[in-house]
Amino acid sequence: MPPVSDQNGNGTTHSWASLPQAMSTAVSSLNKSLNNDPQWQAFVDTKAIIEPVTMGVQSTGGEDAILVSVSPGAKTSTSTGSADKADFTLRAQPQQWENFFKPDPVAPYTSFVGLQGMNIVQEGVGVHGSQTKFAQYGHLATRLLELLRDGQNGPLKEDEGPAETDEDHLTGKYIYINAPVWGRTKVFYETSGNGKQQIVFLHTAGSDSRQYHGVMNDSRMREKCTMIAFDLPAHGRSFPGSNHIPGNHTNNEEAYVGTIREMVKALKLDKPIICGASMAGQVCVAVAIRADEVGAGGTIPLQGCDYLTMERQFNDKSPVCNQALFNPDWIYGMMAPKSPKVNKQLIWHMYSGQAYGIFHGDLDFYFGGFDARDRVSSIDVKKCPIYFLTGEFDWSTTPEMSQATAKKIQGANFQSMKNLGHFPATEDPQKFVPYLLEAIDWIQKTRES
Repeated sequence: MPPVSDQNGNGTTHSWASLPQAMSTAVSSLNKSLNNDPQWQAFVDTKAIIEPVTMGVQSTGGEDAILVSVSPGAKTSTSTGSADKADFTLRAQPQQWENFFKPDPVAPYTSFVGLQGMNIVQEGVGVHGSQTKFAQYGHLATRLLELLRDGQNGPLKEDEGPAETDEDHLTGKYIYINAPVWGRTKVFYETSGNGKQQIVFLHTAGSDSRQYHGVMNDSRMREKCTMIAFDLPAHGRSFPGSNHIPGNHTNNEEAYVGTIREMVKALKLDKPIICGASMAGQVCVAVAIRADEVGAGGTIPLQGCDYLTMERQFNDKSPVCNQALFNPDWIYGMMAPKSPKVNKQLIWHMYSGQAYGIFHGDLDFYFGGFDARDRVSSIDVKKCPIYFLTGEFDWSTTPEMSQATAKKIQGANFQSMKNLGHFPATEDPQKFVPYLLEAIDWIQKTRES
């Protein structure tokens, strides 16, 4: 690897092999930044931290590391030195850290989880030391990296959030269905809009349909569509199914497609468009394959493809790790960095609020449980048009993966979404809705022709 250098604040050039030297501007103010940061203080302000923990950040092959220690009583201290002093150390190659700490990073350099690799696997990245400590304190490590980037480049300028309003256009109700696999359950759903085109929104793994409130309140969408969004059984505000045992949740194609089918029937919908992101993007592909069974008139997979796999981890279903901290931290870096902070925090909040094992069970479907590689070519786009939309900052289901799937389906369409990530409908509805309207128009015209 060629030598990599960075110009620090005092005009001295340092190799990224020494992360403390390359990041000297940020390191010099790090202790003050941590102790004055409301988010860091909220995380460390707990009497449950009963012994000190030290985390390190280091370039692979380097001798010294940036060290941060948290002690009982919400005390934080910083130093540099040997990584041997750390309980766990985040390591990456010098070139990778240089890309990570740029003022305007691109995927997957927006998140250390992304650097570790899902579908973008990179060598030389990993956590050394106690994996349990990292699982327990990874949320602190994430915030540490954010503050280091801000300290080196200045605060990231995020896009403005939605204008404040006292008006909401959603109506919520419950309905009973018999869901395959999960059993009879009381499902919560919301509606908005009075347009001719019916569209059903599906939430991501381990979350709920509050993700779509920004879209469902958008005046353009309310005029064009009648919108329905529901929480899967045992998610959000829906009740667990009759077959549910706490901790036993799993998701598969029969359960997922069958539940969508039962909701379409129960709500007496007429050839609605089905739209969802992440695992819901995958199931949109399944729905297009099984369009007659479901009664679908088109699908819009967000962040969807025909097959996705990775090595599973169990920190999201662990008796020694707090899923309310681990789960939102794990997915947080999938978003576009400049998305409005209020929207990114909403995603964090929703992923912090699900029941034990729900997220992990949903990933049974998303990571390898769904495989349509030998079936997608059977999709009849004249009967069920399919339009893939994928955010450019997603390192989970990448735009390239969605496009590759679209190319296997004669007549399908695909578009990459600029400045959006894995949760486009929530991250920035104002940016997302124009893409969504274009996809809806294309589906309508395709069906008419």
